[in-house]
Amino acid sequence: MLKVKKIPQRKCVGCEEMKDKKLLLRVVRSPEGELSLDKTGKKNGRGAYVCPTKECITKAVKEKRLEYALKTPLEADVLQRLLEELEND
Repeated sequence: MLKVKKIPQRKCVGCEEMKDKKLLLRVVRSPEGELSLDKTGKKNGRGAYVCPTKECITKAVKEKRLEYALKTPLEADVLQRLLEELEND
């Protein structure tokens, strides 16, 4: 009998839909407090998952869902920095 490998699911903090982990971006707050996008999913720190779309990232920041998930207050320029990082890749 073959074992079927489970695909990990995560909830997007923007649209709040469950999706495959590989389809989402991980936003990480490092132990030093710096925010960044984690493409590998292995960076050290507290993470939150969001769809790789401008709409989901904007909604997550504006409705303070990302702030809540990362358990840290966000600076005013966080949305702009995350969108720039998304466009550069």
